[in-house]
Amino acid sequence: MSNPKILVTRQWPTGPQERLAASHDVTFRTPDTTMSHDEFMAAAETYDVIMPTVSDKIPAEFYPAAKGKVKMLASYGVGYNHIDVDAARANGIAVTNTPDVLTDCTADLAMGLLLAAARRIGEGERETRAGKWEGWRPTHMIGKKVTGATLGIVGFGRIGQAMARRAHFGFGMKVVFQDAWNVPNDIKAANGNAEQLGSIEEVAAASDFLSLHCPGGDATFKLINADIFKAMKPGCILVNSARGDVVDEDALFDALDAGTLTAAGLDVFMGEPALDPRFLKYENLVLAPHLGSATDGTRDAMGHRAIDNMEAFLKGDTPGDLVS
Repeated sequence: MSNPKILVTRQWPTGPQERLAASHDVTFRTPDTTMSHDEFMAAAETYDVIMPTVSDKIPAEFYPAAKGKVKMLASYGVGYNHIDVDAARANGIAVTNTPDVLTDCTADLAMGLLLAAARRIGEGERETRAGKWEGWRPTHMIGKKVTGATLGIVGFGRIGQAMARRAHFGFGMKVVFQDAWNVPNDIKAANGNAEQLGSIEEVAAASDFLSLHCPGGDATFKLINADIFKAMKPGCILVNSARGDVVDEDALFDALDAGTLTAAGLDVFMGEPALDPRFLKYENLVLAPHLGSATDGTRDAMGHRAIDNMEAFLKGDTPGDLVS
């Protein structure tokens, strides 16, 4: 493909943008907002490669409209539930993502959410900033001990394994997990002697903390529902750095009200950035604005990985991160 026209839908870090601009016919879309339906439909007739992000909701009508013109969606991000992979394949559009490079930072963020929720750091900071702290006392803002507790993990891929290592080797936590694939013993051993259980309910019942690391999409939509909250060990704390639609938010609020769930650390939400106003009513929730991969090195690496995938495709090679 000679001199393909490329669209970058959101602002990227400077380094990857400069690399693209130096060697490709690229349009950097402004403003830095999600693409609208009409913009996607116009792009379907204009560009050979589109580089969307996980926040871009691609309309169903885009795929047939793009057939024969758009050859590739080189997505910036590991998740790809914003792309209808089957529709892309049916219309001759290759899809890539950017795994691996964000594993450590996302696991770091998940561990941070766990600690913040367990030790009530958000509540403590708000009290201190408001000038309401009355000094140290034995019963003030008692949290949940992390060291030696049991961490349950749902989804034992790259990020789930990285979370297990941090929990076990950093905090002496016992790790149990659920995943659809039968994880080999050597992988379990390398990741904190993690124990695979047969169901999410079993993991929830055994865990002091439950951390979600599964992909989004139809297969995991509201995976953490009322049945899972009911199965939880009393006093459990939930951590979600995966996708917002993995959790049934109505069931989450019910579990908080019932006291089944002690607290939660959440980086993702259903329908984000719109936030259910109920979230703001609970002091025992730690809320972050989808910061899992938000470090300088990682966001740069994600951009370069997306470019690597695109350039491999344009040369006629198979991209390293081909999804479809």
